[in-house]
Amino acid sequence: MSEAETKARWYVVHTYSGYENKVKADIEKSVENRGLEDQILEVAVPLQDVVEVKNGAKKQVSKKMFPGYVLLNMVMNDTTWYVVRNTRGVTGFVGPGSKPVPLTEGEIRSMGVVTKQQVEIDLEVGDSIKVVSGAWADTVGEIKSINMAKQSVTIEVEVFGRATPVEIGFLEVQKLN
Repeated sequence: MSEAETKARWYVVHTYSGYENKVKADIEKSVENRGLEDQILEVAVPLQDVVEVKNGAKKQVSKKMFPGYVLLNMVMNDTTWYVVRNTRGVTGFVGPGSKPVPLTEGEIRSMGVVTKQQVEIDLEVGDSIKVVSGAWADTVGEIKSINMAKQSVTIEVEVFGRATPVEIGFLEVQKLN
């Protein structure tokens, strides 16, 4: 585990109702644009499956567990606070005054928020891999970068005659000998 992953804690931000997914997407885009992948590790809008009965028909749907809130696994510092706080739709961090308070391990477990299971890999930049599942199945490529926080590798694939970087999860690739 990297130093950032050990310092990262779960925080909660309040959003305008109905903006949870937009806030999640905007934060993830800001993280990518500013190169903060090692400081803001995960942005989550926890969902739960519920059975709804409408017009006598049962239907399974996913509903937000905490409408109006987004959870972030992040290292709190001036930069990350600023990025999150100034995301359109965020009204503030949960905590007294302007001081964000991280969730405790017990709170995280009781909410059912499970951090992504860490996958150990024996891959290195430059290794040749084959994608074994997903949209890029059977694609062969060379690893250009590895992101432990996102549990993914980036390879380049040719799309319309251009080399395009594609991020693929550890569990979707297999090392070629």
